[in-house]
Amino acid sequence: MQILHAFDPLSIAPVGLSIRVMVIGIASRSSLLAERLASLGGAIDAERDLFTGLEAIIDDPAGYGLCVIDCDAVGGLELGRRAYALLGDASLRVPVILVSSECAQQEFPQDRSKPVVLRGPASKLSMRMGFEHALRDRFLIQFA
Repeated sequence: MQILHAFDPLSIAPVGLSIRVMVIGIASRSSLLAERLASLGGAIDAERDLFTGLEAIIDDPAGYGLCVIDCDAVGGLELGRRAYALLGDASLRVPVILVSSECAQQEFPQDRSKPVVLRGPASKLSMRMGFEHALRDRFLIQFA
């Protein structure tokens, strides 16, 4: 008997090992967004309430390596952008990815003071690209 396994090249090499990720706007770590992030190797903390999630990051910015906001669950892309602005100095230490179905064009800014914006629902490929782009400084230091 021969057993075949589905080949998924995006989950072969997890890139987020030892990175703690705050996902805001989801009820649990079993959501599709959280599962896609977890497949990249990050440790997921889920928070449904926007302000509670932001408070956790502001209170402990060194504890988180990434923040992902599901804008559709918290009130839209514009509210997600305002939430990013509320992070203030914490956003300089904790990269942010905004995921929204309102996104017409994905944004991968070179300016580190701006969030990555992904079209929702984020596919495995776009999530990996956003993850790697948001954490590019960390990866450069790791592999230097």
